[in-house]
Amino acid sequence: MKFLDLAKVEIRSGSGGKGCISFRREKFIEYGGPDGGDGGRGGDVWAVAVDGLNTLIDFRYQQHFFAKDGRPGEGRQKTGPSGDDVVLRVPVGTEILDEDEETVIADLTQEGERVLLAKGGNGGFGNLHFKTSTNQAPRRSNPGQPGVERTLWLRLKLIADAGLLGLPNAGKSTFLAATSNARPKIADYPFTTLHPNLGVVGIDDREFVVADIPGLIEGAHEGRGIGDRFLGHVERCAVLLHLVDGTSEDVAGDWETIIGELEAYGGALAEKPRVTALNKVDALDDETRAERRAALEDVAGPVMEMSGVSREGVAEVLRALRVVIERQRRVEADIVEDPAPWRP
Repeated sequence: MKFLDLAKVEIRSGSGGKGCISFRREKFIEYGGPDGGDGGRGGDVWAVAVDGLNTLIDFRYQQHFFAKDGRPGEGRQKTGPSGDDVVLRVPVGTEILDEDEETVIADLTQEGERVLLAKGGNGGFGNLHFKTSTNQAPRRSNPGQPGVERTLWLRLKLIADAGLLGLPNAGKSTFLAATSNARPKIADYPFTTLHPNLGVVGIDDREFVVADIPGLIEGAHEGRGIGDRFLGHVERCAVLLHLVDGTSEDVAGDWETIIGELEAYGGALAEKPRVTALNKVDALDDETRAERRAALEDVAGPVMEMSGVSREGVAEVLRALRVVIERQRRVEADIVEDPAPWRP
């Protein structure tokens, strides 16, 4: 299934049916009076978050969602049938934005959440509503209210507990493949990962979800590379795992490049708890490993060592992530107010 995290849709709720002008006609009743029924309501347009979806690809092939109009009223005080609703089934984690792509209308983060996007028009009154003591036979009715037409954007932000950050070829996909059942594409060239991957990892009888996003490069927040399109997918994460390629000649510069992009992206992303790990240490001798860890700690603070290939240090990194995730989730539930920073 192809991955799509941004889609534009056109929606329109149904118009209300018009009211009916009718008079009671029965044998031996000469002046039966008005009995025109009201028009039916127009259908609404809803969005609902459902389980089992992780892409907006369906909205590439269908962008128009129009609810049915209400039917006109009928004689004998019969109200017209209401129009059918339209429901947009979206993945959990979908933001619904107005046409300006900035105003957030709804953020569906729980399965089963529903939001009304466009309300159907009310049906018009039949002539029965206009009967008065001085007007016993009104010949007027209301048209139904028109529906609401809108242009909206759907933006998917994957729900994950931990997000992987790093330059291209930092070893993020290898780490995800080594710790979960996810099978991302792995190769020795930049931008192997072209769309986010999710994996469920387990440690000490606990499980959490990790998101691997395409690598970032300098200037990504301005649109360079491909990773800038996917930074939103780590906005919901409780912790970020920043992998730095230990075989790089400038590990400190690599770390600063990613942090600079997070800060330039804005929001609370740069303030999220981070675990920094020097990756690919199996390819380094002891002296080089010590030098590069020291250089990285000068700018990043506490650093862990690991290798996704040999699995050295992987369990310790997972435990560190689990501790931060559980602490952050308690903070979000207002159980604790100020968690202590993580220390390896």
